[in-house]
Amino acid sequence: MRYALVTETWPPEVNGVALTVQGLAHGLRARGHAVEVVRPRQPGDARSAAEDGTLATLLLRGAALPRYPGLRFGLPATRLLARHWLQAPPDAVYVATEGPLGWSALRAAARLGIPVASGFHTRFDHYMRDYGMPWLEGTALSWMRRFHNRADATLVPTLELQEFLQARGFERVVRLARAVDSAQLSPSSRDDALRAAWGADAGTLVAIHVGRIAPEKNLDLAVRAFRAIQRQRPDARFVWVGDGPAREALARANPDFVFCGVRRGAELARHFASGDLFLFPSRSETFGNVTLEAMASGVPTVAFDSGAAREHLVHGVHGALADTDAGFVDAATRLAGDDLVLRAMGRAGRTAMLRLRPEQVAADFDALLAALARRGDRHAALAA
Repeated sequence: MRYALVTETWPPEVNGVALTVQGLAHGLRARGHAVEVVRPRQPGDARSAAEDGTLATLLLRGAALPRYPGLRFGLPATRLLARHWLQAPPDAVYVATEGPLGWSALRAAARLGIPVASGFHTRFDHYMRDYGMPWLEGTALSWMRRFHNRADATLVPTLELQEFLQARGFERVVRLARAVDSAQLSPSSRDDALRAAWGADAGTLVAIHVGRIAPEKNLDLAVRAFRAIQRQRPDARFVWVGDGPAREALARANPDFVFCGVRRGAELARHFASGDLFLFPSRSETFGNVTLEAMASGVPTVAFDSGAAREHLVHGVHGALADTDAGFVDAATRLAGDDLVLRAMGRAGRTAMLRLRPEQVAADFDALLAALARRGDRHAALAA
């Protein structure tokens, strides 16, 4: 089969969408398919393309995303994509992002009769609230519904999100589970020298947050939870891995926090595994890959009861699920007070993640796209 994956974000950009789409692309390629990635051009693309040597890449014009340094969005390219796919038509297209390039891909595929699956990765309706525009939540959801209902299937990572979208008029919503690379992310990557650089010894509790440092991540709650932890463990440290528009203000207000910047690959694994308690206060995630990454690294997690946490984290076994801000803070302080419980939860979370295999996700994704392609062939034959 020949598949095209359209995305407006791609590594070295670090976010859940970019890493998920890259994993899907390489998973399809490992299964023997021809895979083309369509995305905006990035600085240093000659090197990036060489690193992804097994993937054909169509680079298009893009522009910087306001308020998000280092991220870009694609510019409209319907005619270009239609000409390109007319010459070498894919059997199916996956559109991962709802920006101008994503809309262009939907229109071009429709003109050529190519089946399309879309991916629902980001709750832009929640972002409206986080950026001070709650009156636009309904408009954002309506806009996303129009986008995704033009596709032949909309892929979501959890049953919770599938039911939410179906109840709001989204059609043909299909669950595609996620997995985590437990070979790379492992408790064996724990590094005492790194912890010492953070000012932590063997008995110091290290709380960690991994992800974009941005308003939609509800980071004030993570700070409140850590300050509560500090009242019972004054030597505790809070380590932040990632970057984003809120980092400067957060660092200025909390000079005792440790900021490590963006980390990838083995370095990310080392940072994750060197923490003791992962605080994930975001309420805007469709999934939250970092929840699985923390569990694979043997780090107990405190998160809200949604997304990946609801799907995979068992309360009291792998960490704690919260329903309210007060519950989040209470859970964090309770777990932070018992090192033996933390270690047992870390082991249990690691064991649970070993059952999730990226190869199975790739196989399921392949089967879904292949089914759309077969259905498209039948429709074309009937039309002829």
